[in-house]
Amino acid sequence: MLNSAHMIADEYVWFVWSSAFLVPWLLAYAAFPRHRKAMVWASLFTLPFGLTEPLFVPAYWAPPSLFDLAATTGFDIESFIFCFGIGGIGAVLFNILTGRELSLLPSAERTTTHHRLHYWALAVPFVSFPILYLFPWNPIYPAILAMALGAGATVLCRPDLAPKVALGAFLFVAYYVIFLLGLEWTAPGYIGRVWNLEALSGIAIAGLPIEELLFAAAFGAYWSGVYEHFTWRRLAAARSPRYLRRRTGESRRVE
Repeated sequence: MLNSAHMIADEYVWFVWSSAFLVPWLLAYAAFPRHRKAMVWASLFTLPFGLTEPLFVPAYWAPPSLFDLAATTGFDIESFIFCFGIGGIGAVLFNILTGRELSLLPSAERTTTHHRLHYWALAVPFVSFPILYLFPWNPIYPAILAMALGAGATVLCRPDLAPKVALGAFLFVAYYVIFLLGLEWTAPGYIGRVWNLEALSGIAIAGLPIEELLFAAAFGAYWSGVYEHFTWRRLAAARSPRYLRRRTGESRRVE
């Protein structure tokens, strides 16, 4: 059992937990320069979603926050930190773990039939969420479904991204679960105290609400391919070990 002296007080848990997502972000930014542009682009894109926090407080959860902002205004600083942190990693996690790089989609391929709805496919989550939000259910469900629909639209428009969408969902769930377990380890019972579990399905896996896992899966599925989709890029073919050795040797000779 964790010693109470090492537990984080509830009013600081949300800040510490959201800030923890910046640690792997900074490490990835430092270690993988070729992914920096995508990371910054994706994080700046997800940053404004912190403004949606009032939709989820207190319907989905009610986290104590810095300066008690969540309780008094519905907004909080932590939401922006959280959204920034997960955006950049969600966009490049697959590429980092598989070593895949990006290349521009040929201009001729952009004019094919399934690309005619390119921007509509990208807009699916943003168009569908306000509509789904009107139904009488907890706001986490339209958020999950909107991103899942966005991932489906991505695959229909960009079939080449289907493997990344599928594996991206799995990878982000695994990544997110580590943080959720860390949350419960440093602040035992925090999920039960802060999440509005009575308004949810009641299904949990390893003590984690299934809604959180579904959110991670939907986010990972949609966000893993959004940079390539939006910027007309695709995953380059994997390089063979012989090619990599040759390129490394050439670089050394040039130096």
